[in-house]
Amino acid sequence: MALLNILHFPDPRLRNKAQPVAHVDDAIRGLVDDMFETMYDAPGIGLAATQVNVAQRIVVMDLSLEKNAPLCLINPEIVSRSGTEEMEEGCLSVPGVYETVQRAGRVTVRALNRDGKPFELDSDGLLAVCIQHEIDHLEGKLFVDYLSELKRTRVRKRMEKVRQHTL
Repeated sequence: MALLNILHFPDPRLRNKAQPVAHVDDAIRGLVDDMFETMYDAPGIGLAATQVNVAQRIVVMDLSLEKNAPLCLINPEIVSRSGTEEMEEGCLSVPGVYETVQRAGRVTVRALNRDGKPFELDSDGLLAVCIQHEIDHLEGKLFVDYLSELKRTRVRKRMEKVRQHTL
């Protein structure tokens, strides 16, 4: 397994749209394992392949405190949404920034697991928010896109300043 490099906003590669995974094989499973290792190391609760510059529809997450409940979604598709939920969100691609975002309070997602087996998952609360957040990444969308133009500009300038200091 290997740690992958996480792209940071406003890197334009974060706007790439992910392509469906044609076949779940050992290479995809290896990528999933590397994504989990990267997410746990960061540390975070979710990571999309586009955040590590891989344009494939793969998401990993683990909301447990013990880091023992890994969830892998390959080719995820939200098939239903209901209600609303406002929650403070952060992102490994926008480190140190937390803002309140409104999303659906309940979602049902259809995906393939790490072994390529199809499943559906009903979720609410933090899990529903995390699923929507990570699937947004696969569409080239970031949580800062839900913010006002003023807030988004402030975040962009802050991230650019941080990037200049780390070069």
